[in-house]
Amino acid sequence: MNTATFHRWSDLPMDTPMPLLERQRVIGDKMMISRVFLKRGCVVPVHHHDNEQISCIVSGTLRFHIQDGENGAIRTQDVGAGEVLMLPSMVPHGAEAIEDCVVLDLFSPPSQTTGIDVHGKE
Repeated sequence: MNTATFHRWSDLPMDTPMPLLERQRVIGDKMMISRVFLKRGCVVPVHHHDNEQISCIVSGTLRFHIQDGENGAIRTQDVGAGEVLMLPSMVPHGAEAIEDCVVLDLFSPPSQTTGIDVHGKE
């Protein structure tokens, strides 16, 4: 991409890759951003992907389930408005919306599908 592009969230299409979850995305050559709306009770099953992911919680609380380290133990981490979670590549993780949430997810590298796309089709 050799030209700067401008986007307005209100003009971007919204998709629903799984129940209780809607998102909008801007996809570049080396990264992408998703604005994700999760309704209370939305459960994103544990998954992993090649992308690094940074989740910035704009509003609400999202409970992450993260498989850490070599022992495979899963820990929970509540992340609320104004907080950020960094997920390295290939770290298994899932999430549950404790309340309605708005999240900005940044992914590098970008991809047309993520873990929610795979689970939304099952």
